[in-house]
Amino acid sequence: MADNIRFFELNTGAKIPSVGLGTWQSEPGVVGEAVEAAIKSGYRHIDCARIYNNEKEIGVVLKKLFQDGVVKREDLFITSKLWLTDQAPEDVPVALDRTLADLQLEYVDLYLIHWPVRLKKGSTGFAPENLTPTDIPATWKAMEALFDSGKARAIGVSNFSVKKLSNLLSVARIPPAVNQVECHPSWQQDKLREFCKSSGVHLSAYSPLGSPGTTWIKSGTLQDPVLVAVAEKLGKTSAQVALRWGLQMGQSVLPKSTNESRIKQNLDIFSWSIPDELVAKFSEISQARLLKGASFVHETLSQYKSLEELWDGEI
Repeated sequence: MADNIRFFELNTGAKIPSVGLGTWQSEPGVVGEAVEAAIKSGYRHIDCARIYNNEKEIGVVLKKLFQDGVVKREDLFITSKLWLTDQAPEDVPVALDRTLADLQLEYVDLYLIHWPVRLKKGSTGFAPENLTPTDIPATWKAMEALFDSGKARAIGVSNFSVKKLSNLLSVARIPPAVNQVECHPSWQQDKLREFCKSSGVHLSAYSPLGSPGTTWIKSGTLQDPVLVAVAEKLGKTSAQVALRWGLQMGQSVLPKSTNESRIKQNLDIFSWSIPDELVAKFSEISQARLLKGASFVHETLSQYKSLEELWDGEI
């Protein structure tokens, strides 16, 4: 009998739905329809961010779904993220208020520091001269105040290495509930996953299909021979197998799609499981990080002189 794995418990006691709809690179005009289709198909977790520039449209759809009685606010898990220009402690509450206004919500279920990288306030784009040193402990203190206020029911981070997460845990009054990172069969994050597990931090996987829709990333995750063979054996798609693998590894997965039939397919991962002997084959898949964050690295203008420093060797 397959384990459904519909939720994971966070260190706050809240339950995070194991599958969420990613909204990165979902165009305005399309993202609203995708969110509506997802919620009507049974998704209860929507992953947003200020920088995706589509929270307003998502807010309009959420309001309509609440009004029409399709779903209740308390049944949804909504995540958003603090952008890099808003990491000064005084800017953190303002940024969340802006997100809440756009989403037309009184609280988010999870609010994340988007990257361990800071950009100058008011800057746009990733020019190296926009980079400025982070003060994660100070930013985190402001995040903790949002948790205290109830406007963020849980707080966490994104794109943090073991070392950066460990450093934060050593100074945090409220430990991060989640670390949202790139994770898929071609970048399995074994070391980080083990550290998160031992620290009580939930690992949430963005790009769990290897980001096939991102034009500037060359990804062959879903075509990997191991994944294709396992999918054929189980009578599933490669995408379904990649997502189910994530659940069985203990992480929530955030597949992004604006195609209604794929949105539904990506949720059809509960009534079956990957047998242990096939899970073992995933160790044969060659590993490579796809989203490297190269824009945040600069020899003189960044606190990170190399990708090695940005990821603390996890590359």
